[in-house]
Amino acid sequence: QVQLVESGGGLVQAGGSLRLSCAASGRASMRYPMGWFRQAPGKEREFVAAISWSGGNTRYADSVKGRFTISRDNANNTVYLQMNSLKPDDTAVYYCAAKRLVGIALVWVNPLDYDYWGQGTQVTVSS
Repeated sequence: QVQLVESGGGLVQAGGSLRLSCAASGRASMRYPMGWFRQAPGKEREFVAAISWSGGNTRYADSVKGRFTISRDNANNTVYLQMNSLKPDDTAVYYCAAKRLVGIALVWVNPLDYDYWGQGTQVTVSS
């Protein structure tokens, strides 16, 4: 079983930055592809960013490209989402997710492809 715990959310003014962390525990968890998703009130959960198990392959939603950076530290079982130039539209609960698939250098953008989810962390961007 894999457990994911997000942290780093909070309230920030537009133009500011936050760094989200996702601590993973469980067997082989740091060999899984990982992703970040977000869900705003009244909206569906949407893809934000994804990273392959080695970190060599990443993908971003168009809405965050150039502002957000996903990375991972497999030695410390943590995935990060650095968010810069935040906008009010980025306000949402952010979730990290892991796909139970070892050693494949691909990324996935559909939330239905992920097997494990964290509890989420709230990000609020004020205008």
